[in-house]
Amino acid sequence: MKRLTIFLIVIFYLIVYSFGEKKQIKTRSHTSQLIVSGKEWHDTSGKRINAHGGGILFYKGVYYWYGEYKADSTYLNSKVTQWECYRTEARGISCYSSYNLVDWKFEGVVLESESKNEKSELSCSNVLERPKVIYNEKTKKIVMWLHVDSHDYTKASAGVAICDSPVGQFKYLGSIRPNGQMSRDMTIFKDDNGKAYQICSSENNSALYINELSDDYLKPSGRFTRNFINQFREAPAVFKHKGKYYIISSACSGWDPNQAKYAISDSMLGTWTMKGNPCTGKDADKTFLGQSTYVLQINGYKDGYIAMFDKWNKKDLINSRYIWLPVIFKGDSIEIPWIKQWNIKMVLR
Repeated sequence: MKRLTIFLIVIFYLIVYSFGEKKQIKTRSHTSQLIVSGKEWHDTSGKRINAHGGGILFYKGVYYWYGEYKADSTYLNSKVTQWECYRTEARGISCYSSYNLVDWKFEGVVLESESKNEKSELSCSNVLERPKVIYNEKTKKIVMWLHVDSHDYTKASAGVAICDSPVGQFKYLGSIRPNGQMSRDMTIFKDDNGKAYQICSSENNSALYINELSDDYLKPSGRFTRNFINQFREAPAVFKHKGKYYIISSACSGWDPNQAKYAISDSMLGTWTMKGNPCTGKDADKTFLGQSTYVLQINGYKDGYIAMFDKWNKKDLINSRYIWLPVIFKGDSIEIPWIKQWNIKMVLR
């Protein structure tokens, strides 16, 4: 009986200790974890993170990072002559989860490409880029928008997919040209009041469209604006801070980096004023050798924003790297300084 009692006590403490360890890992603060831009990032299993052109959904206490899941072979598409169209087969859209924005667990490919049906919009020979995901409180659906294109970039459309879970298999609903116009590099922005917008390069990249979405986020509402006419902006990243709306974007220079600019407005469908380059420090004139993709507001930090960039490796696209840097607010102006390695506690409040 005494041995049985000791055994049960040991088992009890092992269970308690194990639960405590799991809870500690789950709720570990992200403030002390270092973010090192430009290095090869690995997931919790030690494999290279493959989530390019991505965005992040914060849902029920977890960050979910969605991105382009690229194949490991890069080739030059000789049929496109306007620019160096380096391509790789699209393997679909990947998803990673994290509690601290540094340790990322691979959740799988949540929207898979099709290798056998070349006529499918999700064919691996087509373009599946820049996925962005938001949650709809009314329909209880996770909604994904992404750039869906033909291999020669002539389709210029936006695809939509939905799921009940952030890590489940998304159901692809098809693609459209929002409000009848081209849609290439794109993002999604969800406002405080629940309104959502799809923002995309259009008119052969000569204009940036802001398309208000329907209440279910599955199609345009019909309200839209044309912005930055003949300024040729792409790679939009949109966020809001203290009632002001911001768009960071790049110029159009193929895979090669160029100088970022940001614009500011009092409303999403209002007038946008271009302000200039927000980047400072090493290689700021070329966006730290990267290109904008998303700006994340960190949960629990009123001024805590991370600007996310892709450092494209055009001849080895799967080996493109990630650049994440803090956004610093100076009144209505913003600055994105180059910091080789940093953590949230060092620079944000």
